[in-house]
Amino acid sequence: MRRYRFVTLDVFTDRRFGGNPLAVFPDARGLSDSEMQALAAEFNLSETTFVLPPDDPANTARVRIFTTTVEMPFAGHPNVGTGFLLASDSGGDMLRFEEIAGLVEVRIARDAAGAVTEAVIAAPRPLSLGEEFTPVQLAGCAGLEPWEVVTENHRPVQASVGNPFVLMEVTPAALTRAAPDTAEFRRVAQSIPALVQRAAIYLYARDGERLRARMFSPALGVGEDPATGSAAAPLAALLLHLSGAIDGAWDVVQGVEMGRPSLLRTTAARGPDGIRATVGGGCVRVLEGEAIL
Repeated sequence: MRRYRFVTLDVFTDRRFGGNPLAVFPDARGLSDSEMQALAAEFNLSETTFVLPPDDPANTARVRIFTTTVEMPFAGHPNVGTGFLLASDSGGDMLRFEEIAGLVEVRIARDAAGAVTEAVIAAPRPLSLGEEFTPVQLAGCAGLEPWEVVTENHRPVQASVGNPFVLMEVTPAALTRAAPDTAEFRRVAQSIPALVQRAAIYLYARDGERLRARMFSPALGVGEDPATGSAAAPLAALLLHLSGAIDGAWDVVQGVEMGRPSLLRTTAARGPDGIRATVGGGCVRVLEGEAIL
């Protein structure tokens, strides 16, 4: 009989039962791929992380990220939450995680007493833009009409800084009443080759100085996600790309419609290899225990 310690955290929030829940196994040595996938399915959260020794001793850890059905190359809230937990337990203000998508750096902020207050991750890749889509093609996936998609700044476009999402601006009213249509997602994913591997749509609307957002991805077993750092980061990079500025920062509010309000703080800056983005926020521990295998 083997026992593996786990901790759950609510990520991108300063209060329990807000933000996006995450399960972390701080020492996953000895777990097989199938056991990691089974544990992630058992927790039934959007993602679960498994921490392993790094391949390069100069790095902090190798981190594997699983949804309920697949392993992910990179994700936002799993890195923020895992970095927050490891820094709280073991110290260090800069962590480096080896992941499928590349190396992820996590910068830690602390209060005057030394307690961790925030973890900020740098996305592993610069912004890459893929195929554009029409409102007619994608509006139905979110239960919306094409005229509710805003195209003044850009058409719906696939963007990535490590994990691809379709970024689609909609009206504030449309964002509030949007709902994922699983059958339409399936139809669109089959008819548009660029979406076959990952049909994930990040809706956003402008709200004064902030942005409001929602993420739907039934194909990955995530009807709606309360906080999606790996989508907020390319959104920040895209907005900087469109603005022509050197750098910028945006606060993104997500999860309100789910009753799990989240705050994601994003930045983007131009560099020699393109536009790089960061996303960060606070976390709160919720549960601790052991998995018995």
